[in-house]
Amino acid sequence: MTFRIRAAQPADLQHLYDMAKLTGGGFTNLPPDRKALTAKLDRAAAAFGNTDAGDPRQVKDELFVLVLEDTATGEVRGTAQIFTCVGQQIPFYSYRIATLTQHSKELGRTFRAELLNLVTDLEGSSEVGGLFLHPGERAGGLGMLLARSRYLFIAMHRQRFADRILAELRGIIDERAGSPFWDGVAGRFFGMSFQEADYFNAINGHQFIADLMPKHPVYVSMLPESARQVIGLPHPTGRAAMRMLEEEGFHAEGYVDIFDGGPTMTARTDKVRSIATASAATVTQVRAPEGEAGHRRALIATGRLADFRCTYGEIALDGEVGVVLDPLAAQALNVGEGDAVWHVAR
Repeated sequence: MTFRIRAAQPADLQHLYDMAKLTGGGFTNLPPDRKALTAKLDRAAAAFGNTDAGDPRQVKDELFVLVLEDTATGEVRGTAQIFTCVGQQIPFYSYRIATLTQHSKELGRTFRAELLNLVTDLEGSSEVGGLFLHPGERAGGLGMLLARSRYLFIAMHRQRFADRILAELRGIIDERAGSPFWDGVAGRFFGMSFQEADYFNAINGHQFIADLMPKHPVYVSMLPESARQVIGLPHPTGRAAMRMLEEEGFHAEGYVDIFDGGPTMTARTDKVRSIATASAATVTQVRAPEGEAGHRRALIATGRLADFRCTYGEIALDGEVGVVLDPLAAQALNVGEGDAVWHVAR
């Protein structure tokens, strides 16, 4: 069985909708709403069809949606998204955790208070998000294939992306599909449950946050214990994703999601491991490369924009810019001798 990553198409709507119903809430980038998903696919089609990268000094606001496809059945079993520049159309809000230190000479005591400051610091960054793998496929490294294929796509289309990149991780959701963080902070100002606000945000965007969210700092010590305990923690299902991000060079720098308090990880785009170590090559031979010098398991990608494809495969280096590629990977990528590919070690 071979899986590959490819550009999403309008015909993938039903697959995405079926997966969206499995997310369990708090997954803004994959709402279980056909209209919203259709809008995403339409926006992605426009991005994939835009062959003019434009001025490299001015990154456009584009969305690329990728899907994980079983090449044997044609079924879509996962998805991931890449946003080229957040905050251009609607402000991109985060809470940033800060510390305020105050000293009383009379009492002889120093007090340190943690604050949540509403900021738009990450505006203009690129974002990797919307990653969801069907529960029936959570083995064999397919989550890693989905996640890291995005970095190969960025490396192959570098001037379309910003110099800073972020990833938001879903925060803690309780057994009622609610958010302790939302209930303790923003829910007090919006008169909406977490599910209602999360769904509204997924369908309508962040503007209502700008309209109603309090702009003054929030003292963490004044929040309920249930809210304090989850600040900056990923959902249990996102711990592996957080480790993968850390391995790529992302760091938690005190930013958390305004809805569920989940951590926002950031990195310099050119320092992300899978981007920095990706290499372009030409397929010199299609055959089994086992046992040859430079043989390794790798993520291999080809094609620009809508023709992008990525899969796992076996390669061996052949000269300075050539690679021997195994037949299964060549078939999944639809490449042969003389074709260009990008690769990065698994």
